[in-house]
Amino acid sequence: MSAAKQASGAAAPILRVSGLKKYFQSAHGKLHAVDDVSFDIAKGKTLGMVGESGCGKSTTGRLLVRLHEATAGSILYDGQEVTAASDRELKKLRTRMQMIFQDPYSSINPRHTVANIIGEPLKIHKKVKGAAEYEDRVRSLMATVGLADRLYDAYPHELDGGRRQRIGIARALALDPEFIVCDEPVSALDVSIQAQILNLLMDLQDKLGLTYLFITHDLSVVKHISDDIVIMYMGQIVERGPTEELFARPIHPYGQALLSAIPVPKLNARKERIILKSEVSSPIDPKPGCRFAPRCAYASPECAAADPALREVSPGRYVACRLAEQFV
Repeated sequence: MSAAKQASGAAAPILRVSGLKKYFQSAHGKLHAVDDVSFDIAKGKTLGMVGESGCGKSTTGRLLVRLHEATAGSILYDGQEVTAASDRELKKLRTRMQMIFQDPYSSINPRHTVANIIGEPLKIHKKVKGAAEYEDRVRSLMATVGLADRLYDAYPHELDGGRRQRIGIARALALDPEFIVCDEPVSALDVSIQAQILNLLMDLQDKLGLTYLFITHDLSVVKHISDDIVIMYMGQIVERGPTEELFARPIHPYGQALLSAIPVPKLNARKERIILKSEVSSPIDPKPGCRFAPRCAYASPECAAADPALREVSPGRYVACRLAEQFV
């Protein structure tokens, strides 16, 4: 963890999310992809968001930059309501809020050169004047993310996954944003390349003062880069806390099971694995009550009575579980 992360002060939140919901209509009812999610991110910090596939992580990230329209809830970015922004206001907001996508190939246009992909936001938002300034800016962005100058006129199919993801990062940086949604930016890369991209993102954060929402299913990755972590399950946040504390002592039964799956890199090391039984309940028109209850070893009839609220059970630790105090 960087020195900037270790010296964590009481920075003011740059992003506040309250009661965020996103429902998709299906043939069988409403799919509750994101259901009453609330969190904030302090300026210059990284909030990690983890959970199994289909829990609503990526949908949440897309809602923040309005690639999806929210069903309900509030997204306040630096005091401005994102969900109510007009087209003109949204265009301005998107110079401050950007996104890095999971797939470093499908998220860029294969028919465009590296220069065209990185420079497209500059043209759309009219950030440069003349061809010379445009080229200087693109080459500067390439240097910032570690792309060789000789790749200026290259095409994506000529490059490996790591270089393609660096293109995506450079494109996200083109408008000098303050906040970036990183949607599983290293999951499609080899392990050695993952480390390079993670170090690049952390260096850029220290250098440019960036704020990240880092979405991933890789627990070792999120521990390396995040200041705080939220754990999602079936569209809801079930636990939140500072990274070191949460990894040392998860409180929610789902968080305990999730972190028990992390392998121990030691010979003959023994670690008790919590195996979840039963099936994941349907996210389509879910019934009231804890959505983890069908798989929880501690569930009782009371757990099915109402949705558990996310509440503070110890300083900085928030858990959505009726029995949370028993695990503190």
